[in-house]
Amino acid sequence: MQRHVAILGAGPIGLDAALACAVAGWPFTVYEAAETVAAHLRAWGHVRLFTPWDLNVSHRMRARLPDTPTGDGCPTGAELATRLLDPVAALPALEGRIRYRTRVAAIARTGLLKHEQIGTGTRAAAPFTLLLDTPGGEDTAEADLVLDCTGTYSHPNTLGPGGIPALGERALADRITRTLPNTAESDRWAGTVLLVGAGKSAQTAARDLAALPGTRVEWVVRKPAPDWGAVPDDTLPGRQHLVDTSRALAGGANDRVTVHTGAYIQALSPESDRIRVVLATEGGPHAMSCDHVVALTGYTGDVSLYRQMQVHECYATGAPMNLSAALLGSPGGDCLAQPTVGIDALRNPEPHFFILGAKSYGRLNTFLLRTGYQQIDQFVAAYADAPRLLSTGT
Repeated sequence: MQRHVAILGAGPIGLDAALACAVAGWPFTVYEAAETVAAHLRAWGHVRLFTPWDLNVSHRMRARLPDTPTGDGCPTGAELATRLLDPVAALPALEGRIRYRTRVAAIARTGLLKHEQIGTGTRAAAPFTLLLDTPGGEDTAEADLVLDCTGTYSHPNTLGPGGIPALGERALADRITRTLPNTAESDRWAGTVLLVGAGKSAQTAARDLAALPGTRVEWVVRKPAPDWGAVPDDTLPGRQHLVDTSRALAGGANDRVTVHTGAYIQALSPESDRIRVVLATEGGPHAMSCDHVVALTGYTGDVSLYRQMQVHECYATGAPMNLSAALLGSPGGDCLAQPTVGIDALRNPEPHFFILGAKSYGRLNTFLLRTGYQQIDQFVAAYADAPRLLSTGT
């Protein structure tokens, strides 16, 4: 008997998982909270990736969309959405299988609490119950296997010391931008921008904001001596360009950009139509005022979805424990040099529940789409004999 697969999220990894299920002949449903596929990509659609088309298209997608661009050209987020993922979603194999504007609010084992039937066949055989928020109100659905491919971009980290909100941050939440700014709207960013973060998103924002003549940037970086994620002999020119630009800005190359290293946000407060900021620095508190706050301190997945299930999370990264251990045990931090892990590294104590894609990396920032497609390959291989595996909990 064939079993039903629930796929959470219609981004690149969710759609590739849907294609894999279609090819295998497994019934599936994709649940997407937005009105269209690739909502996270579209949110930063103006930004160009530093990885080329060949690293962003799965072999399943390529087989069904042979006209998809190839080579070392790097797409923008919008191009990846419109030229790849929209056509994938329109394939006959996925027709009627994507439920838009349907958010999975929680998942549980039907009839079982989190602490019950640990490691037993009874738990493995029980279906999942999904609580859904739909345009028509709350609803439920069942599935025998769940792939959480919801990503991270809708759950940004906060600004304060140790990762908690800074004083006043919660009260000013509606005045803080937590996504990559679109600097084509130059008037939107006139004045002083407080930029927080040091990763590739923050570096992209710093580069783009620094090019606006009507904008001054106060860039706050937590590490005293950031290395900007430099990779020796980097083979990705776009990534190396961000590193070079960040080093130049930190060195004073643009007199409208000031980089505060070894600092973090201590407090925020309203100051008429501006925001007053207090930085904690090595030399003591430092106060300033700004017109905009752009917080790009990273993103993590929504772990509340599976709080009633037996998921073993790494205490440091928040990623599934087995995968996190494999990643932390691998030398280097280059996203191009991630280890190839087997299906056991993707498993959780909860049978037939998998966290895949960017969310599976937790707080680690070395995920590539290519890695997510490899995860789908491993899942498909492990469940090639799906009825037997689902009934035994292997």
